[in-house]
Amino acid sequence: MIETRQLCKRYGELAAVDGISFTVEPGRVLGFLGPNGAGKSTTMKMIAGFLAPTSGQALVCGHDVVEEPLAAKRVLGYLPEGAPSYGEMTPRQFLHFVADVRGLTGPRRAQRLDDVIERLHLNGVLEQPIETLSKGFKRRVGLAQAILHDPAVLILDEPTDGLDPNQKHEVRTLINAMAKDKTIVVSTHILEEVHAVCSRAIIIARGRIVADATPAELEARSRYHLAVSLTTPNVAAAKEALSRLGDVAAVEIDPQDHRITAFPKPGRQIFAAVSELLKTQGIPVSELQLESGRLDEVFRSITQGEKEEAHA
Repeated sequence: MIETRQLCKRYGELAAVDGISFTVEPGRVLGFLGPNGAGKSTTMKMIAGFLAPTSGQALVCGHDVVEEPLAAKRVLGYLPEGAPSYGEMTPRQFLHFVADVRGLTGPRRAQRLDDVIERLHLNGVLEQPIETLSKGFKRRVGLAQAILHDPAVLILDEPTDGLDPNQKHEVRTLINAMAKDKTIVVSTHILEEVHAVCSRAIIIARGRIVADATPAELEARSRYHLAVSLTTPNVAAAKEALSRLGDVAAVEIDPQDHRITAFPKPGRQIFAAVSELLKTQGIPVSELQLESGRLDEVFRSITQGEKEEAHA
């Protein structure tokens, strides 16, 4: 449904995107991650036909976005960063304008307008100028225009940026509901979003792909993978006891909340042994957790390692 082949975008000597290749299959939600300036938005603009690549190729449902721009855009919905629109228009006027551009007519036009207005809960602001709306409602209007023609492919650039927790939940629920029969690419710097909606994640840095895996596979790269963390009033006693366990490689205490983390030796699992030790030693525990891994740590490790390599 989406394919990029050695996609590049240069501005003079600067390579904003440097040879990116990937494919996304139907029914998948791809998280596109990277630090600021990594090339996320530039890549998405090229896939959406908003920017022409310097070299390489982007295809949407088999249509080259440069050679067949109209065919590619017919099957694609695009929410740019910041959800730009015409501020003087009301949401109703803007959505009717987009429906005209998309060539929607008759009963299908009415059905699609009713559907997106209902899904994005826009009924209460339909007659209010967009420039007077909150950031959350502006983002909803942007999402409504992106899905108005019921596209097979969605490109969403920072779809929940600036939204409150309830609004983020609503948007993520909508993305999950649409994922069954669409191909969706979500650019984000919010790592919790990867867990919430993505079946796969690509991390880019300095315009290049540095990781491509499922969220669980990325978490497995974390030093916290299969570690055991706990909270106890007897921090010193717990640390001393855990340090004596044969399969424990290290024990660390968070200086802020005094949470203890025991890290296993390679290939070992320590949860049962830790639990049993605390019980036999009579050390009270208010929380005991097996860590799956921490995506933020993996993200920092991958992107900072890339930055240090480039600097060297």
